[in-house]
Amino acid sequence: MSRQDELLEIAKRRLYGNYRPAPVVFARGKGCELFDADGHRYLDLCAGVAVCSVGHAHPTYVKAIAEQAGRLMHVSNYFYNEPNILLAEELCRRTGFSRAFFCNSGGEANEALLKLTRRHFYGQGQTGRARIIAFDNAFHGRTLGAVSMTGTPKYREGFGVPGNVTHVPYGDLAAVKKAMGPDVAAVIAEAVQGEGGVFPAPAGFFSSLRALCDEHGALFLVDEVQTGIGRTGRFLAIEKEGVMPDAIALAKGLGGGFPIGAILTTEKLAGALPPGTHGSTFGGNALASAAALSVLSILDEEKLVEGARTKGAGLVAKLEELVRVFPRVCESVRGEGLLVGLVLHEGFVARDILPLVQREGVLIIAAGDRVLRFAPPLVVTEAELAEGVSALRGVLAKLDEGRRGAA
Repeated sequence: MSRQDELLEIAKRRLYGNYRPAPVVFARGKGCELFDADGHRYLDLCAGVAVCSVGHAHPTYVKAIAEQAGRLMHVSNYFYNEPNILLAEELCRRTGFSRAFFCNSGGEANEALLKLTRRHFYGQGQTGRARIIAFDNAFHGRTLGAVSMTGTPKYREGFGVPGNVTHVPYGDLAAVKKAMGPDVAAVIAEAVQGEGGVFPAPAGFFSSLRALCDEHGALFLVDEVQTGIGRTGRFLAIEKEGVMPDAIALAKGLGGGFPIGAILTTEKLAGALPPGTHGSTFGGNALASAAALSVLSILDEEKLVEGARTKGAGLVAKLEELVRVFPRVCESVRGEGLLVGLVLHEGFVARDILPLVQREGVLIIAAGDRVLRFAPPLVVTEAELAEGVSALRGVLAKLDEGRRGAA
């Protein structure tokens, strides 16, 4: 029995069964490469679901974490720590927001947005203003508050999810207008729906949402958990339309693999969560903050945000070629920057195809039922993207042959 097989046996006995992980145990990584416990190499084009923004074991990142761990890791939010102050300043400087709150994940960040929104209107004496407008197919996290805003029913079933959230079709401004009312506290939207199928917002949609929220006195919130920190070729995806929300949620790529989440707000919301109303024991700890500062430094030094735009365009072109070559299997390509989805035709299930690609030594992930999602580390090279698409091409060729034979 190999080392990997031994570990898989333990995992089956001891780990809770709420996930469905592939039967591979990773032991180390470097850049966009991962190696399992038996030493087999895989090309990582999913980055831990858009988390490992600077790849695996980046020397600058590793050094920053090691040095901070040797100085100070955690003191609680009863006290300040230097890396957290510097991170708040840096994020606000880059985005134009005024205030930062730190937590540990994207779900926690969206939960904080929900609490901040309702507490803001409560503080203004508008206690009846608590309804949230969110979107079908959205994904905002797994906590009860965040999952109430998530637009896919299967994530909410069986949990007694709190209500007062109205879901409407993504990109449908008329539906938002119809759902709007004096009890609406906020509209929340992803800049690109990641889990829902890699759906970018239609042109002008966010500008219209901003205007509509202003007209009705509601807040406009944007979930940039997956799209922020350079993923779409801009530091924030909302920069594409030049829209300034009232608050945004960040996580995933911000920590480069170290757990961290954040919300950034405008100054008008600076007092929405007064002392005692919300907190996070580990949020903003020195080690997580140092990791995030290192990520931001690497983004600048290696021009990774600009690279996401140019490399993403090349990836789209390669995938569009697959659509032309295998029209019976592939339907279209959509996405922005290095968050790109290859849409499959009806009858194909993305999760069924992932193991076939994995056997070729390449890791990608699914989005929705029929989308193969590419969200590689931002340090990915053109050659690595070509390698990944080539492996996928071989898998699609076999699927195309099977469909052709069945016709």
